[in-house]
Formats: sequence, C-alpha cells, structure tokens
Amino acid sequence: MDTLVSTEWLARNLSEPDVAIVDASAFLPTDGRDPSAEFLAAHIPGARFLDINKVADRSNPAPHMLPTAADFGKAMTELGVGRDDRIIVYDNSPLRTAARGWFMFRHYGAERVAILDGGFQKWRAEGRPMESGEPKLRKARFDAQDRGEEVVTKQAILGGVGLPLLDARGKARFEGTEPDPRPGVAVGHIPGAKNLPFAAFYRDDGTFKSEDELRRAFAERQIDPEGPFIASCGSGVTANSIIFAAHRLGGRHGKLYDGSWSEWGADPATPKEKGPA
Repeated sequence: MDTLVSTEWLARNLSEPDVAIVDASAFLPTDGRDPSAEFLAAHIPGARFLDINKVADRSNPAPHMLPTAADFGKAMTELGVGRDDRIIVYDNSPLRTAARGWFMFRHYGAERVAILDGGFQKWRAEGRPMESGEPKLRKARFDAQDRGEEVVTKQAILGGVGLPLLDARGKARFEGTEPDPRPGVAVGHIPGAKNLPFAAFYRDDGTFKSEDELRRAFAERQIDPEGPFIASCGSGVTANSIIFAAHRLGGRHGKLYDGSWSEWGADPATPKEKGPA
C-alpha cells in the first residue's frame, strides 16, 4: 500500500476487514471549531476519531505532546485500530493534521499507514458515502513500540544537534510579525531555522503536490529531503507535513521536535530570532 491513497482507492477498499480509517482532525485554539463534534456529525463510514489532544502526554504543559508507547497502544486498542491494519488517516482541517496521525501511528510501530489524499473535504465534495454518530465497535490490538530516535527534545537542540531545522509555520509567525495564537508564547523562531510552510506541499483542494514540486520546495531552502533534518512548527502538528513530504521523496531521516514553538517560545531562557532566517 502506498503512503498516499486516493479517494477512489478508499472507496474500493472501504469494507476490507483490515482497513482501519482514522479521522485525525485538529484545529488551532483560535479557530473555534470542535473536531470531535464535527466527526460525530459526519465522517467516512467506519472511521474512528483520534483526538490528538487527549491521546497525549497530558502532564506536559506543551500541547498534545506524544504519549508513552503504552498509553498510545492502549488508546488505539480501545479505539479499534490494530498495529497490523492498513491504517488510512484523513482530516478535515486546514492544518492538514492527517500528517500528525500518520507520524504517530508509524512512530509507535505500525508499518502500513497512509494519508487519504485530499481528506474528508475531497471525499465529501465527490458525494461519497458518509455516516454520523459513534462508530461501531471494532476488535483490534495495538502493541506499541516507541521509535524514540525520530523525536528531538528542546535540550538536544540547545545542546547543538548539528542538523538543519525546518519550521512549518507561516511566514508571519516565523518572522515574528504576527502574534502566536497561544498566550504566553513569544514571537519569532529558533535561531538558524529555515521557514518551509507546510502549505507549500498542498494544492488548494488539499491534495499533495507532485513529487517534482515537493522536491523544489526543499531545494529552495537548500535542504536534501533524503538527508537528516529536524522539523518544527507551532505545536508539533504541521511539522509532520514536512516529514511526510520528505518520506514521499525517499527520505527516512526526518526528525520531529515535538515541543516545537509552543515549548520553545514559552521558555524565557531559550534564544529567539525575528525576521527572515
């Protein structure tokens, strides 16, 4: 199975017993949208909702930090998503949060994980079937294993990891000309970071751009997508679009700074820059 599947593919495979469909929609605090309520109102038949705000290390002050492997495995078993399933992740968010779901499932050991190209927006626009309410129970087991080498901490970056750092936030937030949506978080970016907004990888309809276009986006920042790099963003969500785009181009060494700017910008002791990198 490819890591990017079309709505046509999913429509053909919707009833296959090993296909697990997951809605990983999430929004900024300022968006005023409730992803759980939207899921209950309408979703792809058989889908279940992954709440990245709840399936998280909730003891950490930074938002939706990755949970322990044990907590993730327990949550997915209860959700009805197995580690050996063909997992199709989608979203209905302008933040393209399916990439966060894709990263989480792979990070905890699932091998067959794909993003639905165009997400729920495209599925609904094509008049494909939908359902509402809570999904039916589905028996599954997710024995999670933590691939810790894929995640980088604030302490590691402060110590100097020697890898390129890409920031997926929009230009205004990166340069510090727009306030952060979270209170108490400074403006600007991590010194030395390069700005690669996640929107650069998507067409207006939410589908992924061609591989040539993806490669060009990296080349314009003088970054090799097949080499090691660290991806960051506002809170560890949109950075995963950078990692996924690199993965589409053969890259297997992209690392996530999970705390991202929500952690870095909230710490008065961390160095910060404004303006273009």
